[in-house]
Amino acid sequence: MSKTAIILTALFLVLVPAQAVIFNNLVLFNVALPLVFIYLIISLPVTLSTNWSITIGFAAGLAVDIFSDTPGMNALACTTLAFLRKPVYHLYMSYDDDLLGLRPGISTMGWAAYFKYMLTMVFIYCLMVFSIEAFQFFNIKLLLERTIFSTIFTFIIIYAIDSLSFKRS
Repeated sequence: MSKTAIILTALFLVLVPAQAVIFNNLVLFNVALPLVFIYLIISLPVTLSTNWSITIGFAAGLAVDIFSDTPGMNALACTTLAFLRKPVYHLYMSYDDDLLGLRPGISTMGWAAYFKYMLTMVFIYCLMVFSIEAFQFFNIKLLLERTIFSTIFTFIIIYAIDSLSFKRS
């Protein structure tokens, strides 16, 4: 088994149960919910095929849906996020970086590019989840509040997790 597969399996086995047990119960001001398990999708290697990315995203979303009793919301949002992973990555990095086969991170992308990449991915996911949950745009103020504050809260936690693994060269 390759090193990448072991890392992805470990991330799946740690982040999905942590999301279901800890982070789903950690809500700030009844608005901000950290959705930390998407770090698994955000950190997938760039060279990983779209089919594998979508499969991993669907499995992670379905597992969180099963634990959280949310019928398909996370599975749909994770599948969409996994599909949009490469185009969002290429907004901030050149296509030549694909040849290196690295995982997106502070050490591989640089601070500024990774900041923008991760913020964009977290915002897309939060917007998808809360739009699916509301299934309407009746209370647009609450939808925007939940999306923005959950994006900030999730971003801070994911950035802290990624900073723990950042090695200065």
